[in-house]
Formats: sequence, structure tokens, C-alpha cells
Amino acid sequence: MLPLLARLLLLTCLVSPLYSVEKYGSCLQGPAGNPGREGNPGSNGIPGTPGIPGRDGPKGEKGECVSEIFAEPWRPNYKQCAWNALNYGIDLGKIADCTFTKLRSDSALRVVFSGSLRLKCKTACCQRWYFTFNGAECSGPLTIESIIYLDQGSPELNSTINIHRTSTVEGLCEGLQAGLVDVAIWVGTCADYPRGDASTGWNSVSRVIIEELPK
Repeated sequence: MLPLLARLLLLTCLVSPLYSVEKYGSCLQGPAGNPGREGNPGSNGIPGTPGIPGRDGPKGEKGECVSEIFAEPWRPNYKQCAWNALNYGIDLGKIADCTFTKLRSDSALRVVFSGSLRLKCKTACCQRWYFTFNGAECSGPLTIESIIYLDQGSPELNSTINIHRTSTVEGLCEGLQAGLVDVAIWVGTCADYPRGDASTGWNSVSRVIIEELPK
């Protein structure tokens, strides 16, 4: 029969929890238990205090002031005056005119005369067709003109030459102020040459076209 002390020690090892095994060095250590489940995430912590404001940055360079300019959109502005069979036989003077309303002072006028022109003479002669604006020829930059010159040739042929050709006088005139502009087509002489027998607008349509253009 076991001693009484040994029986008490054996009984203690059988009924005591496993966590007490290490407490009693004489008891056998049981196997390790299964790992426990992960715990729930903890709640957020208290927000931290604001940091100290940073230092001011260096002063920037002075900017440029840019003003936007909105240009007025360009509107077409043109006019046509036409005549049927002018049959104008003058050698010096105004042939026809056409009044035009110029909208801007910083624009140019494009003018075109289209019509039949003729010159005949028995000796050398020259005629000049040109535009005027309010009674004066263009000076911006130069006059707008066309000429017809006939050489002396033989008196027999020159006395019978009578050719009418459709021709044009065309150009741009700058420097005209806004407002009403009287545009006229004239016929005159050439410098240092005698005039001949001129004819304008024979048996056909003649026209003056005026158009305002941006510079």
C-alpha cells in the first residue's frame, strides 16, 4: 500500500487544471492547446492636436497686367452700280459715279470699273481712265488708273481703227475716313500726249464695284 503522502499527490495531479501543471514540478505537462481567435479591432484613437503653421514662402515676382481686347467682327460691306449701254463719248470729264457708305476709318476701299473702252486717232494719242474719291484722286498709296495709247502708225489705218474692248480699272485706296464717299470714274489725257477720240460703255453693261476691306 502506497504511503498516504504519495496518494494525495497523485489525486492532486488528476483534478487540478492544466495551467497548474507548471506550478507543481512533479506533475506531467499536457499538450499545447489550439491558438485562440483574433480579437476585434480596437476603436480609433483621439485625434492629435494641429501642427504648428509653416513659415511664409518667399515673395513672388510682380506680374504683368494683360487686358483683353475683343475686336468687333468684320461685316461685309460692298456696293455695285451698273449702267446699260452708257455710250459716253466724252474725252475729258466724269463718266459715272457711285456713292458708298464707308463704315470704318481704318479700312481700305477696293474699287473696280468694268466696261467697254475705245480710243482712236490719226496721230499718236493717249487717254487715261481713273477713279476719284470725293473729288480727289487716291493718294494712299497711289492713283488708280488705266491708259490706252495709240501710236501714229499709218494715217490710213489709224483713221479707220475703231475697236471697243471690255477693260477694267481696279485698285485699293487707303486713308479714307468713315462716312459717305463719292466714288467716280473719269476720263482724261495722259501727260505729254495729245488726247484722241475716247468712248466708254459702248453697247454693253458698265459697272462700278466698291468693297470695304480690313487692313
